[in-house]
Amino acid sequence: MSPLPQLADSLLGIDDRVATLTLDRHDVRNELTGTRLASEIASVVDWINANENIAALVITGAGSAFSAGGNIKHMLHRKGSFGGDVYEVQNRYRRGIQQMAVAMHRLEVP
Repeated sequence: MSPLPQLADSLLGIDDRVATLTLDRHDVRNELTGTRLASEIASVVDWINANENIAALVITGAGSAFSAGGNIKHMLHRKGSFGGDVYEVQNRYRRGIQQMAVAMHRLEVP
């Protein structure tokens, strides 16, 4: 099995053939837009695809919420990931949160 991916905002555990990814930014209710969580989910999925020993991935969240998704205050005030014109926001989504869906699409089922 290759080394586990480097993660900053989540934790990855392996038990037998099951990988468990815990979103660990409970301070911001595991928001995806202002953290590294979206890219870390994509990295873990890519890592799983390279490891035939993993049969399943469970994604869970630490704290009181699985994931708040986007930061509502940033949306309201057009800050952070939601700042700038519509094309800047669109490109941030493509490089960020949409990478989770792209990685899941590449997920190979044994």
